[in-house]
Amino acid sequence: MVDTDWQVGRRTALLGGVGIGAVPGLMAVGWPGAAPNQIRSRLPLAHGARSGEVTTDSAVVWARSAGSGRLTVRLASNGRVLRTVRGPWADERTDHTARVQLRGLAPGRRYDATVWFTNDAGATGQTERVSFSTAPVHAAAQSVVWSGDTCGQGFGINEELGGLTTYRAVLRTQPDLFVHCGDTVYADLEIPPSFTEESGVVWRNVVSDGVEKVSETLEEFRGRQRYVLQDTHVRELYAQVPTIAQWDDHETCNNWYPGELLEDDRYTERRCDVLAARGRRAWQEYQPVPVRTLIDRSGDGYATGRIYRRVPRGQHLDLFVLDMRSYRGPNDTFRVRPQGILGADQERWLTDSVIASTATWKVISADLPLSIPSTHDDDLDGPCNGDDGPPLGREPELARILSAWRRAGVRNVVFVTADVHYTAAHHYAPERAAYTDFDPFWEFVSGPLAAETFPRKDGVLDGTFGPQVVFSKGNDSPRRQSPRDGNQFFGHLAIDAAGALTVTLHEASGAAVWSRTLDPA
Repeated sequence: MVDTDWQVGRRTALLGGVGIGAVPGLMAVGWPGAAPNQIRSRLPLAHGARSGEVTTDSAVVWARSAGSGRLTVRLASNGRVLRTVRGPWADERTDHTARVQLRGLAPGRRYDATVWFTNDAGATGQTERVSFSTAPVHAAAQSVVWSGDTCGQGFGINEELGGLTTYRAVLRTQPDLFVHCGDTVYADLEIPPSFTEESGVVWRNVVSDGVEKVSETLEEFRGRQRYVLQDTHVRELYAQVPTIAQWDDHETCNNWYPGELLEDDRYTERRCDVLAARGRRAWQEYQPVPVRTLIDRSGDGYATGRIYRRVPRGQHLDLFVLDMRSYRGPNDTFRVRPQGILGADQERWLTDSVIASTATWKVISADLPLSIPSTHDDDLDGPCNGDDGPPLGREPELARILSAWRRAGVRNVVFVTADVHYTAAHHYAPERAAYTDFDPFWEFVSGPLAAETFPRKDGVLDGTFGPQVVFSKGNDSPRRQSPRDGNQFFGHLAIDAAGALTVTLHEASGAAVWSRTLDPA
């Protein structure tokens, strides 16, 4: 096992008088009083520690060791230690990553977790502290930030520009939760030491872990996940704000679909199913997702269980995290022929789960925008087919979902996404649509965190569901732009105690570029 569940329980006793900084018998690397042989044998936390999937009563705590060892988490709140949790053993089978899933936590409470690994000689290692707050059960304020697309198009960690600084701006908004909407890495695009941008300026990357080639082996996919964690701003955000992670195409390769065979000379392994299994395995190892078993006995790299899920956040918020990559049909034949992007099981789950939700707001975190078509006629990657008429191709799937929600009287549905490398607010309404059997809803787009930007697509939205561009901002130049040109974005959702939802779109500096408050229906 590489996962451990810990149930706090109502009878968990506090260790009287023990503060969070007092860790008996624990000495990190270089602490005074440590014997030289102890220092040499202690395990550093090679890529930090983080939390994720924080609900009203549970959380995942993740870390990676520099060598084989057992993960230990000491949980505290209000300066008092609650309990020390002995987690799983981490070794080369999971690239020395491990996690514990904490259950039975108190809602609406701040927790601090001190994390370390113990080696086979019993020596305790370097410590790091991560903090998170469980969601309130009753009416209370909370906030969520979302974005996507990290280190894309060859633009990696550039120390001359301070690294991945959009993550620093996200942290400054002090959210309760950070949702990464996919493309957590770009495994299909090389990150070279340097290259010349279209503007003529030289971009210089930190390079490590074999990122100068496309990822094909499991180790190469793991290296891409490790690469992002080298950045100081990423590590600082992850230590203080829990993550909800999605995957999309670039965790494997651009626009892939199940069964696809690549025609790309950069690859020796061209079966997307094989590449996706390795990419998904690495993604699950490095993201703080609540996967029960990462060592897959079938050998295909997939953990057991689905990765689309609901994250309950109390009275005012249910977050629904989609997987729009694993169950889709081919991208080259779907324009007219009916097929899905979610698949039948996920479609049924999303329909029924949103109907059953009693939360004020139902926020759907999607891998892809609903009505922004692909620019490649033979590789239509998104849910829409680029035709303003009745639902065809993948669109009937969305039509069925929206109509079921209307018949059930569902209110206050909001979609958030990234993917297209600009930020926008889209309002959907039946009076503007070819398909009219649905209630109005909003979709908010914001990204990238750190990637090249392309021209916006405001004028080409698919009109089947009546989208209207209320706001958009991004690359307005005829050339593709680097992160140094700006146009890196993230979005912020703030729900107040009364249930009003304020949506704010931010640029990389942290400045707000658009905001709207939505009152619940």
